[in-house]
Amino acid sequence: MGLFDKLRAELIDIIEWIDDSQHTLVWRFPRHQNEIKNGAQLIVRPGQVAVLVSNGELADVYEPGHYELATSNMPILSTLKGWKYGFESPFKAEVYFVSTKQVTDLKWGTPNPIMLRDPEFGPIRIRAFGTYSLRAVDAKAMLTEIVGTDGEFGTDDITELLRSIIASSFADLLGKLQVPALDLAAKYSELSESLREEVVERIDDEYGLDCPALFIVNVSLPESVEKALDTRTSMGVIGNMNQFQQYQMGQAMTMAAENPSGGGAADGMGLGMGFAMANRMMPAAGGAAAGGAMPAVGPAGPAPPPPPPVAAWHIAVNGQTQGPYSVEQLVAGITSGEVARDTMVWTAGMDSWLKADQAAQLASYFAAATPPPPPPAP
Repeated sequence: MGLFDKLRAELIDIIEWIDDSQHTLVWRFPRHQNEIKNGAQLIVRPGQVAVLVSNGELADVYEPGHYELATSNMPILSTLKGWKYGFESPFKAEVYFVSTKQVTDLKWGTPNPIMLRDPEFGPIRIRAFGTYSLRAVDAKAMLTEIVGTDGEFGTDDITELLRSIIASSFADLLGKLQVPALDLAAKYSELSESLREEVVERIDDEYGLDCPALFIVNVSLPESVEKALDTRTSMGVIGNMNQFQQYQMGQAMTMAAENPSGGGAADGMGLGMGFAMANRMMPAAGGAAAGGAMPAVGPAGPAPPPPPPVAAWHIAVNGQTQGPYSVEQLVAGITSGEVARDTMVWTAGMDSWLKADQAAQLASYFAAATPPPPPPAP
């Protein structure tokens, strides 16, 4: 081997790209003045394509493989350069490597709430977020439309554009399908696939990109709406509200009885709870005392007379007036011991407050509640 042959062999380049970043989409091979030696070795690994650019014009595209850059395997570049015969000198060209593997850990979301007209809630705002993957499928379109002369182009340079495209497509999809907000969670898979197809339609031909996978992870409502839904759900779980209130009042009375140190405030609370319970139970008790069910009145019969007026009583507890209560409620309080003999009472027609056992309408209930003296011991 002659000296010039040895030097020529040492000048042969190896052009390759080993990507360690996992997020780089396009990388330009660095060359001094873009000179490539004749017979340079081009290595294109799986998940890559190489594109030769000469004087701003896209030339040959190389799929994965091992190539020797010569006239025989550079048909477009040879035509651009006007090489009719073989050549021996270096030539100028830029080599761009384009990654064709999937980038899978990308995220999207709606930067602002999307306004919708929901059939159940009316106008409503929702947010959504999810994940997607990206892959280059047309190297020439990608270099022409979004890369330009950048020496390195990664997913960070295009994610803002893609997020805007996904958010816009998501709003269009919701407006088209008219899915109620409460039914969105049951259609995540269907909506994800429809959204992916919408996005691919927008980025495939224009940017040379593909979106192999796109997922909707969550669709959320405003915080105030979520709290209202939680309240509505809680009411549905409770069921019969009257029974629940009776249970709560019974629990409060039990706690007041078990806490004698609560003083007058606890006594007032227990008395109020007892009267409320009596108020709920007295209509049923009154119906039973009257002999059960009300007699039926024929269509032609006279209307039943209105109920007699009920006296309104007030009681004084810790210097505060409570009431009004009916006589039946006070009797229930006397029976349970919540209304004592010295409890001050008042009703319309009385000149001043009286102790309960001094009121004419209540004195008999205290007399009946007091047992006679026990018989003498034998």
